[in-house]
Amino acid sequence: MGHVHADRTGGEQEPLVEKAQRALIAMRFGDDVEALDALAPSSTGQLADTRAMMMLLFGECSSMVSTLGDGGSAPVKVQVFDEAGEEVSIDQADPPVRTAVRTLLAEVHGNTEAAEEQVEIALASAAPEEVASLAIQALRWTMRLSTECLERDLPVAPWIAAAFAD
Repeated sequence: MGHVHADRTGGEQEPLVEKAQRALIAMRFGDDVEALDALAPSSTGQLADTRAMMMLLFGECSSMVSTLGDGGSAPVKVQVFDEAGEEVSIDQADPPVRTAVRTLLAEVHGNTEAAEEQVEIALASAAPEEVASLAIQALRWTMRLSTECLERDLPVAPWIAAAFAD
């Protein structure tokens, strides 16, 4: 199993991290519906909870992309595919995928403000099913990137590693 790095989330995000962890476990077992249920925001802070969850997941994905890319010395390529499996440009992708890629790229390049703007735009203008698709995309990337890091014995956030422990 890969290394586990220090938890950067802080105590105030503990409930958010627990929700994300439950969602990753559901994804691990192929249950997208349960994963989305696990991410469901509290009734009082719906927009803020969803925004924070997206930023948590994309932040961790960014960290793992950097780790896999050896801190930037070995670039990681982001590819987007259509329903037929053909590679397409980011601009040709479905809106949730476009948002996910742009958010991840902004985070990877250290521009958290731009990443937050992408998430804000999606939350303000996307239909509920598109927001759900964005959440599923973030979970899938978190799952795939963490699996790759763990297989290569590279660091992964403790809460993510725990979601994949047997």
